[in-house]
Amino acid sequence: MLAGPTGPADKPLNALHNPVTLHVVCPYMLLRSVDGGQERYLNAHVSQGSWPVLVLNADFRPLSYYPLSLWSWQDAIKAVFLDRVNIVAHYDRAVHSPSFEMQLPSVVSLKSFVKPSTHPAFTRFNVFLRDRFNCQYCSSPEDLTFDHIIPRSKGGQTTWENVVAACSPCNLRKGNLTPQQAKMFPRQTPYAPTVHQLHRNGRLFPPNYLHDSWLDYLYWDTELDP
Repeated sequence: MLAGPTGPADKPLNALHNPVTLHVVCPYMLLRSVDGGQERYLNAHVSQGSWPVLVLNADFRPLSYYPLSLWSWQDAIKAVFLDRVNIVAHYDRAVHSPSFEMQLPSVVSLKSFVKPSTHPAFTRFNVFLRDRFNCQYCSSPEDLTFDHIIPRSKGGQTTWENVVAACSPCNLRKGNLTPQQAKMFPRQTPYAPTVHQLHRNGRLFPPNYLHDSWLDYLYWDTELDP
């Protein structure tokens, strides 16, 4: 049986299981945080002490940017022994048994390529992500819901092209009116996004913690050449 990670300034074993880690097989999750009494939408809350593992596809791109594709160190090591992943980078900590020691992986890549979906699901989360978690009428990030531009009572459909992120005050103000009647128009024309466009928007919302070994595979902090 493997013992917990060891290394400088060891933490209690129960600290390994406190933080949230996201399995890449899970659907997108909408994470919320209350900051100063205001509810905000965030990427995964990652605790450095949990030694999460960044999971890359076989082409060395993250499987997901929002939430960031992460495994627990336990799941990553299990995948190593099942020969499903390659270890790309390590933490400076190790797990061990009486006859075995292994450095904790910080980045792994799948050995088999997982073909990304070309058409993202039409969900509330993906509507918010397309609209960058801002109300499309006033740009507020607070208290988001969604609005039918053409109300359903007037024949409007629940589609990418007719639904936008909207804060509750704007949603109530617009009510059952058309944009022309309410004199309220979305800041961008709603559209059906591609997976690439959602990934691009997801990179605008990095998690609270990024390990140094992840940065070569993420692009939040990369400066573009002029």
